[in-house]
Order: sequence, then C-alpha cells, then structure tokens
Amino acid sequence: MVRVFARGTRRSSQNSGFISLDNPAAAARLIDNFFATFEHLAKWPGSGHSRTDLTLKPVLFWPVDSYLLVYHLQERHGLLQIAAILHAARDIPSILEGR
Repeated sequence: MVRVFARGTRRSSQNSGFISLDNPAAAARLIDNFFATFEHLAKWPGSGHSRTDLTLKPVLFWPVDSYLLVYHLQERHGLLQIAAILHAARDIPSILEGR
C-alpha cells in the first residue's frame, strides 16, 4: 500500500485558480486530472519515469496535461511524495535544482 503525500498540490491549486479566471471548466478538469493521477500513482507508484535530461535527483515524472508531476517514491516506507507540479514550459532543471 502506498500513501500519497502531496506537498506540491498547493501550487496546483494556484494554477487552477489562475486558469479558472479564464475558463472555470478547464480549471475543474485540470484538478480532476491531477487527482486521477494521484489515484493512478497510488495504485502503480513505479509507473513514472526518470528524466536525467531534467535532473539527476532520485525523482520520477508523470505528465498531466501540460504539466509534469514530480514525485519521490520511498517504497520501503510505502510513501509517494509529490515534490512539485510544474508547467512543462517552465525551466524545470533550474526549478528542481533549487529544491
């Protein structure tokens, strides 16, 4: 059993708030897609993939629409920690370097 600890979701709520200014339905779909992804990763935590082109840190990535969900997997403790939810157009290597 894997417990999902979503540290990066506060920022995703901010993203959806920004989107909802222009399109409330799109913001609701985005949040639904994030939570569907959390459920998927809770069932299959290893389904993400490493991205050595973005970081050498021990994290996995999973795409959600135009975002990348970045997470740590600690199988020994049954913990999946969402480290960040980042728009794919951002400078992801720089952002992850600072964390």
